[in-house]
Amino acid sequence: MTLTQTTRTPRPDGAEILEYLTGRKDDFVDFLRQLAQEETPSVMPHTQDKVRRIIADRLTALGFRTLELSGRSNGGNLFARPRDRVAGRPAQMLLGHYDTVWPLGTLATMPFDVDGNVVRGPGVFDMKGGITQIIFALEAIAHFGTWPDVTPVVFANSDEEIGSKESTHHIIRLARCMNRVFVLEPSLGAEGKLKTSRKGVGRFSVKVKGKAAHAGLDPTAGASAILELSHVVQSLFALNDHEAGVTVNVGNIEGGLRPNVIAPQSSAVIDVRVATRADAERIEAAIYGLTPSTPGTQLEIDGRIGRPALESTPRNRQLWHLAKGLATEIGLDLQEGLAGGGSDGNTTSQYTATLDGLGPVGDGAHAPHEFIYVEETLGRTALLAMLLLAPAIAHAADARQMEAVP
Repeated sequence: MTLTQTTRTPRPDGAEILEYLTGRKDDFVDFLRQLAQEETPSVMPHTQDKVRRIIADRLTALGFRTLELSGRSNGGNLFARPRDRVAGRPAQMLLGHYDTVWPLGTLATMPFDVDGNVVRGPGVFDMKGGITQIIFALEAIAHFGTWPDVTPVVFANSDEEIGSKESTHHIIRLARCMNRVFVLEPSLGAEGKLKTSRKGVGRFSVKVKGKAAHAGLDPTAGASAILELSHVVQSLFALNDHEAGVTVNVGNIEGGLRPNVIAPQSSAVIDVRVATRADAERIEAAIYGLTPSTPGTQLEIDGRIGRPALESTPRNRQLWHLAKGLATEIGLDLQEGLAGGGSDGNTTSQYTATLDGLGPVGDGAHAPHEFIYVEETLGRTALLAMLLLAPAIAHAADARQMEAVP
């Protein structure tokens, strides 16, 4: 069963695809079990090799050429494209990650478990279930002997949970060449909403330099970095605008030497979430515009909005309406929502049409009760296959750029 250029006419409808995938429910769970039972914490790169090979082997069997794109400190990345591809056609990317937040040994207290329609275990929801969907959606297309009009490629990284610092340049390079990107991050909420908007995410640090002095003998000779930091913290919290989706949180502070010493230094780490690029620019400028109000102190500010917001752009709306329309063929009433966290979809959205949250229906990302609903997730897998078979959308990236893809 491989993806070939042989075209079936007519193509399968949604009901046929869903019936095929429903019949493979046990296979779906078994493959997810393989992935989940290989623990892959982001901060331990050596744990990523085996799970990457499992995914690569399955894609190779489908007729894909796979390539490991190694990193200096992450666990490597997997890129795959069909060996037998049609020259000149636009491309679409299936995007996911196989790292998790869970440390080694989690399976001992949080084992992979199947209870009817519910599958539990570390990473099943975020997002090894999404990786499983990628494989089975492609296998469904191959089963029906169909070749998509838009060539599917796969990219999976091993550092998404820690900010995709090493893989982002690969993601940007690929996104520039794509007609569209489907992100298999988990769906949102009990309704399984697609994530048509995501907040941008930033991390900043503020260091305050003051001047030490004896707090009892000569307090006026000092300049308190802690006093100045207290003013900075209040200024930062004043930037919050919950109605606009802007959150600025000072999550860590430290400083000082001893109780009887005027503090010569202090620091704070700030998490920022914004819903739009305009707010990102405004908040970043406000943070870098902070000035000391305590005589004798200085500020050093570092950081940026590392993941820009995924916004409801016209091209992203095209994908949302395409998905919502196709979903009705298999009885799904799709809903959409805003996610406070970021993903690699935030990055791809800057360059091409992106639809996020196509992954499993369930709950418990980064939580001990992590689980998915299998039947509902199979429905999303059928929808993914239908989206892959859909024609290119109007904004189409120049197909000739695909020649630059490895």
